[in-house]
Amino acid sequence: MTEQDHDALRAIVGEANLKTGDTIEPDLFHDELGTVANSPEVHLTVTEKAMVAKIMRYANDRKIPVTVRGAGTGLVGACVAVKGGILLDMSKMNRIIELDKTNLTLRVEPGVLLLDIYEHVEKEGLFYAPDPGEKTATIGGNISTNAGGMRAVKYGVTRDWVRGLEVVLPNGETATFGGKVVKNSTGYALKDLIIGSEGTLAIITEATLKLMPKPKYTVSLLVPFETRAAAIDAAPRLIMDHVIPTAVEYLEKEALRHSESFLGKKLPHNNHESYLLVTYDGNSKAEVDNDIDAASALCVEQYGAIDAYLIDTEERKSSVWTVRGGFLEAIKASSSAIDECDVVLPRKEIGAFLEYTRDLAEKLSMRIPYFGHVGDGNLHIYLCKDDLDEKTWLKRRDEAFGLLYDKAAAHGGLVTGEHGIGYAKRRYMARQLGEAQMTLMRGIKATFDPNNILNPDKII
Repeated sequence: MTEQDHDALRAIVGEANLKTGDTIEPDLFHDELGTVANSPEVHLTVTEKAMVAKIMRYANDRKIPVTVRGAGTGLVGACVAVKGGILLDMSKMNRIIELDKTNLTLRVEPGVLLLDIYEHVEKEGLFYAPDPGEKTATIGGNISTNAGGMRAVKYGVTRDWVRGLEVVLPNGETATFGGKVVKNSTGYALKDLIIGSEGTLAIITEATLKLMPKPKYTVSLLVPFETRAAAIDAAPRLIMDHVIPTAVEYLEKEALRHSESFLGKKLPHNNHESYLLVTYDGNSKAEVDNDIDAASALCVEQYGAIDAYLIDTEERKSSVWTVRGGFLEAIKASSSAIDECDVVLPRKEIGAFLEYTRDLAEKLSMRIPYFGHVGDGNLHIYLCKDDLDEKTWLKRRDEAFGLLYDKAAAHGGLVTGEHGIGYAKRRYMARQLGEAQMTLMRGIKATFDPNNILNPDKII
């Protein structure tokens, strides 16, 4: 890029919103995990959609790469400017535009944080169900990766809660897909194509989210088991034999130990090999109590659980869910470097896959802790460098990734359940999906972005 480019972009965003060279914060060179890193040539902070359109028109004319960034909480390098060019920072486009109680929708700009959405709607007795672990992520990032989270087993993923999107296309044109309508069979589902495209097809400038009345009661069970296999086998049986829980999380002693040490908090009844953490919600206390009683009886009397502990007070809820929410940060803090395998499998294949993971850790002499949303088959598996030298670490990491993704495919699984492909997982996806699907994806990319300027080198 040239000084002429800088001047043209400065005229769009203003002096204070353009950074170059050494004035760009180094934290913007990478995402939360940090395994992919590169510096942009220009960091632009935008505050309104008109700026985005003007920037894209200019960048498209000049064929300058543009990478969109929100809070930077991703784990696969999707928001990293691997081709330099412009880093387009959407974090200041963070207005909540409209809460429509009649249509049960919320219109927001992409930089609104997930935690701010919860706070805004829940005080009105309403509910936005997607529940990714990182609450300081932006909604634009959640939509771009089709984030899932712990409540996906009952309520679905981000895609199921987006009614409409306003976007800026790579050539600077604005388009609106969907809206407040509940049903839509009008042509190809372009809205759903943007969701999960990780900033490669268009830039989200506004989203219309679906809401529902907030469930009045939420209660969890902490269910310990003697063995891993018993806990994992119980999860699909519980879903089949009873009403669908809000969440079903799988916890193991090793991950718990890291999280408790990192947070300085203890999980109640923390001396067992493995656990299910099961949550039910509803609008009637009697209904939720009945679900809890039935689930407790099934777990203890039929699935071999040691007990079923009620997590119903605010203190207990805070303790249990804080420890569960701290798993990733705790594992990061326990090792000199980590990388993540975010696979999703059919529920009945989870036990065999995790057994293979443990065998692989022993074979490679590498620590590989894990946890997962067993209710929807999404597992988070972490490869830890610990005291390995850099060359050995990279060799074993790459070998482990290849073997894990091949094993997941053999079990009917896929490369990612919610964190996306970005830059880091491209080769694994291409190997699994094959040339026919990759050709279709490249064709879609070329239709939206013929100059390949928008988040190049991501996904495909």
